[in-house]
Amino acid sequence: MGLELKQQLRMTQQLVMTPQLQQAIKLLQLSRMELVDLIRTELTENPLLEDPGDEEEGRAEAASPAEQQAAEAVPAAKEAEKVEEVKGEDGVNEIDWDQYLDHYQLTGHTAPSNRGLSDEELPGVEATLTRKADLSDHLTWQLRLTNATPEEERVAALIIGNLDPDGYFKMPLVEGEAEEAATRDPLVRVAFELGVGIEFAEQVLKKVQQFDPVGVAARDLRECLLLQARHLNADTPEIVAIIERHLRHLETKNYAAIAKDLKITVEEVVKAVKVIASFEPKPGRAFSSEEAQYITPDVYVYKMGDRYVTVLNDDGLSKLRVSQLYRSALRNGKAGAAKEYIQDKLRSAVWLIRSIHQRQRTIYKVTESIVKFQRDFLDTGIGYLKPLILRDVAEDIGMHESTVSRVTTNKYVHTPQGIYELKFFFNSAIQRTGGDEIASEAVKSHIRQIVGAEDPRHPHSDQRIVELLKGQGIEIARRTVAKYREVLGILPSSRRKNYF
Repeated sequence: MGLELKQQLRMTQQLVMTPQLQQAIKLLQLSRMELVDLIRTELTENPLLEDPGDEEEGRAEAASPAEQQAAEAVPAAKEAEKVEEVKGEDGVNEIDWDQYLDHYQLTGHTAPSNRGLSDEELPGVEATLTRKADLSDHLTWQLRLTNATPEEERVAALIIGNLDPDGYFKMPLVEGEAEEAATRDPLVRVAFELGVGIEFAEQVLKKVQQFDPVGVAARDLRECLLLQARHLNADTPEIVAIIERHLRHLETKNYAAIAKDLKITVEEVVKAVKVIASFEPKPGRAFSSEEAQYITPDVYVYKMGDRYVTVLNDDGLSKLRVSQLYRSALRNGKAGAAKEYIQDKLRSAVWLIRSIHQRQRTIYKVTESIVKFQRDFLDTGIGYLKPLILRDVAEDIGMHESTVSRVTTNKYVHTPQGIYELKFFFNSAIQRTGGDEIASEAVKSHIRQIVGAEDPRHPHSDQRIVELLKGQGIEIARRTVAKYREVLGILPSSRRKNYF
């Protein structure tokens, strides 16, 4: 059998992912904050991109002294007119208000005024910044107020430095060490690293556990609760026994099992549980530095009369454009050896601007389509949210489902019913008794309302919720109710029951 080389022509179609297409796809799925960061990066790296807003600010700063004086002439004239109005009969200003206010602030109850001071005389920004004291700072401050020896301070500092955000004492894992060994007794690690005895480290730990907040530096929840019970003189035999032996029953509210083991009545258990419920399971929570994350909508939906209007939110997004300076250099042949570099950056800048505009148009189209499908929700509320899938919107706007999926990721819309992620409007359908369909999010809303209206002493079981939903024309299985309840963060009926 012989081997030979042949040439054949074959026509095929394939999608080539060019860098520009990859960038356009990437822009679609970026959140608003990520897009702002990307634009800032591109403005820094690409000299052909510029922000018209920066240019306007630059013009104001670069104005000549004569122009600034001319611009300030009108306000100054108006101020002069105001001063004339407060003059006395003899034409002399009765009170020098600037001097009076400065003197009042220096001798009164307010802070001194900075008026009249130049920028060089004012303190720097770094000298006026401050931050909230965290848990470590708070405990270190208390440690310095004690008469601890240098050796005790070393041990206490290592303990304080290894507290987690909740205030628990936990040492990090080392290579080759099991997780259980590291969390069981972190004090052994402290004694080993500092070369002190276990008894000495235990004494220092007890000192740190007496600091504020109460319960700090505990090694587990049991120790944390016991520290608070002793501090409040509430360490009765019943409370100590419940904390030491029945935390699991306490979590599941199985008070009958606790009463049987301790040979006391359920009423006495409930009385002890009331005291334990007042304790703080996470002492360091009050010193958490986490701040609330605010959502900025990508698009707004307003109701104008009988119709809804979609408006894109462009606030904070730079209005990019290509630099006229480099354009003129290319057009006049003044680029020289940098011509190829400028052309490459020009193509990159133009493509980025087009990609951003395409992203905004796609978000607008998808939102318009969602508004058309979910009109009842916008008019009435979540109970009228309709089932919707990506294919419905994709066919409506003539795009692929993957494009709609990317656009709805990490994008938020402000509606008359509140702020929602665009993916919120896509729900699976659940059949109703009359043959209609209802969205899964609407069913979750019904479950939340049922649980919110129940008697805390006699909460509804999952089967009871199934029966109540059936009365509203919604037939779902008990396991579906349990799944939706877990998604909503609602505890089982046994743990929702209140005994006091």
